[in-house]
Amino acid sequence: MNETSGTAGAAEKTGPVAEGTGPAAEASGPPAGAADAAEAVRRRRVAAWRASRRALARPAMDLRLGERLAALAADAGGVHDLDEDADMYGNGVVAELERRVAGLLGFPAAAFFPSGTMAQQVALRCWAGRTGNRTVALHPLAHPEVHERDALSAVSGLLTVRPTTEPRLPTAREIRELAEPFGTLMLELPLRDAGFVLPSWDELTAVVAAARERDAVVHFDGARLWESATHFGRPLAEVAGLADSVYVSFYKSLDGLSGAALAGPEELVEEARTWRHRYGGQVFQQFPAALSALLGLERELPRLPSYVAHARMVAGALAESLAAAPVPWFRVHPEPPHTHQFQVWLPFAPEVLNEAAVRQAEETEVTLFRGWHPAPAGPPGVAFTEVTVTRPGLEWSAGDIRAAVGDFVDRVREEQERRDEEVGGGKRNGRRPDTTA
Repeated sequence: MNETSGTAGAAEKTGPVAEGTGPAAEASGPPAGAADAAEAVRRRRVAAWRASRRALARPAMDLRLGERLAALAADAGGVHDLDEDADMYGNGVVAELERRVAGLLGFPAAAFFPSGTMAQQVALRCWAGRTGNRTVALHPLAHPEVHERDALSAVSGLLTVRPTTEPRLPTAREIRELAEPFGTLMLELPLRDAGFVLPSWDELTAVVAAARERDAVVHFDGARLWESATHFGRPLAEVAGLADSVYVSFYKSLDGLSGAALAGPEELVEEARTWRHRYGGQVFQQFPAALSALLGLERELPRLPSYVAHARMVAGALAESLAAAPVPWFRVHPEPPHTHQFQVWLPFAPEVLNEAAVRQAEETEVTLFRGWHPAPAGPPGVAFTEVTVTRPGLEWSAGDIRAAVGDFVDRVREEQERRDEEVGGGKRNGRRPDTTA
């Protein structure tokens, strides 16, 4: 049966991880030769993506080092006076970026951080001190719980409680009925590992009000907040203004080199600067990251609503095409997407889907899907991918999607049949089949 709606419940434990990483790899280390094999696979995939004539997105991280440097040198003069002195410990272009972000988000101040992980840990630590409560209420799929190696507890001594385990943001009722007291409610907008999902505007305002009823402050993990305003139908500053503080990323949706910002009240941001220094984030010079962030604000931020709108068309065309394809079932989640990113699920091993995807890119110069990952909490033989639509994707029509899906599914079936034949041949010859292909 084909499924195109509902929640991606299999994503409850963790999100996609890079090849060769994760708890098992960390515990035992990669087997001999595995690292070289994984690197060869990665290089093959990147080469195929770079050579593709068509893709739904072309992230800047795919560019070679020289290409990235040349682009920054060529474009940076359009967003900042390059005759100024380079920054030192956060002045100059870094301070200008902080002022720009604070204004966009409607806060009195903002501080630049070298990473979002550091910015968010500092924010939650500062709020714990101010509220007198070191417990943070957050979703088990939130970034600090899944991707930061228990940093909140190991580094900052914070505790966490979970208002819900459902693959969505918590409801106001769940916040009110949470048995344990907490000082800060952290909401990841959108919740990436659940499928880039967002609540409605009314649901969000109700959740914030419920936290305030419990005398808690509200912090937004806004790594991808930039593109969320379209879903809410509100200006960015109005969305951010629901919270007491917001962290935003510069290298995800804005395609910057790196870095993040924490925005909030003046006194909180000043305290955050102190903890930034203590955490090792008082970097001598950061002008490349700051310039690329300003470029992202100038170029990508105004385009995000068009990406979100087109992602809805892409998701609909994918669902229509997969419904007509010879696959046992599928899921496009959420449908329609809440941002310009969403998930697609298929009942095949990730190795099969990745091989079909890279062959499609190599042989047709069309990249439809990038990396497929095993279902974190589901049965073997189920995989999902994250689809992102940016400026290159605006050129795709529904017909283009249908043609690419048809070609991809044919390649999936061919790859699955080839692997099934290898397994069957191994059994017939009395030898153990090779499952490393």
